[in-house]
Order: sequence, then structure tokens, then C-alpha cells
Amino acid sequence: MRRYLPQIGAALALYILSAGISFAVFSALGTGRPGGPAIVSPIAPDISPAGQDGLSGLPRTEACPLNGKLYSKPEREMWETRRPLAVMLENSTDARPHSGLSKADIVYESVAEGGITRFLAVFYCGVAENTELAPVRSARTYYLDWVSEYDALYNHVGGAGRCSDPTVDTRAKALCQIGQYGIKDLDQFGISFPDCYRNPDRTGKPVATEHQMVCLSENLYDIAEERGWTNVDEEGVSWDEDFTPWKFKEDAAPSDRGSVMTADLYFWKGYDGYDVTWQYDKELNEYKRLTGGEIHKDLLTDTQLTAKNVVVQFTAETGSVDEHKHLLYKTIGGGDAIIFMDGKAIEGSWSKKSRTNRTKYLDDKGKEISFNPGIVWIEIVPTGNTVTF
Repeated sequence: MRRYLPQIGAALALYILSAGISFAVFSALGTGRPGGPAIVSPIAPDISPAGQDGLSGLPRTEACPLNGKLYSKPEREMWETRRPLAVMLENSTDARPHSGLSKADIVYESVAEGGITRFLAVFYCGVAENTELAPVRSARTYYLDWVSEYDALYNHVGGAGRCSDPTVDTRAKALCQIGQYGIKDLDQFGISFPDCYRNPDRTGKPVATEHQMVCLSENLYDIAEERGWTNVDEEGVSWDEDFTPWKFKEDAAPSDRGSVMTADLYFWKGYDGYDVTWQYDKELNEYKRLTGGEIHKDLLTDTQLTAKNVVVQFTAETGSVDEHKHLLYKTIGGGDAIIFMDGKAIEGSWSKKSRTNRTKYLDDKGKEISFNPGIVWIEIVPTGNTVTF
């Protein structure tokens, strides 16, 4: 059930009632739809704390099919009624710190435009309680090829190119392709308060409107259920009917862990605010993230973002391809890759046969990589860039 603010006193109740009436009036007039003015939430909805604190005491015996991490049986029973949720989260300097990114099972990062990266965060097992996801931003075409691997719900705020837009290169028309591909679309332009709303005070600093969008994970799943998109679609087809899980293994024993302690990468030269450093913690056998030379935190937990596996996927970048400076990235086919895991750097390759096929990562002998259970972070880096480790 969606959560709303409890009434605290008659004055607050009256305020909420008046805000709700105003929202209803604006909704009837078409706000929140394409071309309508943005709705600014007067009060953020009341949601449960992010994370799985309420379930942390239960035995963790159930492996997440996306990243192999272990969860409790009640958590598995919850995710089995759903499908993955893929959310576009921007990474401009004004977007940081992000909300909810640490709860993703898999994260893809690539440049959207102008050297600024954007995340496709895939949530499935790690969001057992309602979680703020922010700031949500617009769709781009190459992210759709990763969304399609999971037959996922796709949450974004508008995007590049409707089918009829002559100013956008046909190859970059993400909004057009969402319809053509049959992607289960949760575009915020069709979703309003309290499910998605603008919060100008989220980070405690003033930011422009485009950096303010918050969506709530449980609310998005409620909307998806109303539209017939649960673990099966409206035709009864399960999301994982053609899904190929990656392979997983146990963490390397401490004595078998390597000494590659850092991995430094960049996307565009001269855009230092988006350079990434992953620092290896040998004791915890995980990688800690820095962006632009600063510790990258999740606002909700006030903790540094980490990953158990970091993949650098080299691929061809094309662009700008139109007047909007849209880019294209090669997502289908193959190329070089470096996989950081267990304190080691495995120089190998990636392969993806079609839009809906799973991307596979191979070692230098062509054998598929077995990941450590836990968050997998995939860095999409232009071919020819240097990674230092």
C-alpha cells in the first residue's frame, strides 16, 4: 500500500487537505503530463526507512538472481512477485549525493551528454522496503538495451526523441523506441505526487528543477501492478522466461586476494568531476567509490557507495549525432573489458548478441566470468580510454 504522511494535529491535517485539493485541481488541468508545468511537492510523502533493517535478523539463504547476494526467505517471496525496476539517475555535480543508489543490485554508468554520466540502476532484491530514488532523469537509447536484458520496468523523466521529432537522430529516439520495443514504461510524465515529486530541499542545497525528481520504489511497483506488470506481464509471460543469470562464486579467501588496490578511470578528458576511482578494501573484499576525487555517498544511508565487482566495458562512442548533442554507444556485439574482483584485474572481453540478450563477460581465455555475490557496477567507457590500476 502506498504510504502517506500521518496527520499530526489539526493544523497539519488541514494543510495536507488543502495541498491535496490543490494537487487534484492541477492534475485535472493536465499538470504532470508532457508539456504541463512541473508539480512541486509541498510535503514529501512518509515512507519507511530505506534498507532491510526489519529483516536483517533472519537467515540469509536465498540468492538474488541478478547479483547472487544472499537475502532472507521473506525478501525472496517479495521479489518473486515482481520484476526488476530500472531507474535513470543522473550524476551531475548537483545531483550528488544520490538517494537509494546503494540499494541497487546492478548499476550501469555511461555518459549521457556533455561528458556528464548517468546511471541505470537496476533494483530487484535490495529494495524490500520503500526507498527514495533520486534524482530521476530522462531516457537515452543505449540504456534501453540494458533495460531489455531484464524485461524490466523503466522509470525515467521524459527522454530523447519521440517518433515524430525531426530534430533527433532516428538512432537516438529513446521515447520512440520505448514504444517500439514494448518496454514497460514508467515515465514520470504520467506519474504524479505522491509517487514521484520534485523535492528542492533533498540535498540541503539549492538546485535547478531538473535535479529534483524523486520517485518511490514501492509506489512504482504499485503502479506497475495496476498496469498488469508483476512478475508476469499482461499476457502471463514471466520476466525471466528468457533471462540468463550470470555465474557466481564464493569470495576469494583472504590469502588468495590480490594487491590491485585502486582502479582509476575517466569518461571524457577534461571532465574531472566525473572521473571515478575504485579503492579496494582487502579485508571486506569490496570496492569503495570516489567520484571527482570525493567520496561518493548515498544520502539515505550516509555511507560510501561500494561494489563487490567492478566491470569496465570498453565500447565505441559515436556523437554528437544531432543538434541536441545526443550520443550513441555500441551495446551489441563485443569488445574489451577489465573486471576488478578479489583485488585482481582480469583483462577480458564482453559479448552481447542482441538487444534482449544478456551481456556476458569473459576472461582472457574466453571463459565466462563468475562474479562475487553482491553489487555489480558496470562502467561504460569509450574505446581507447586508459584505465590505471
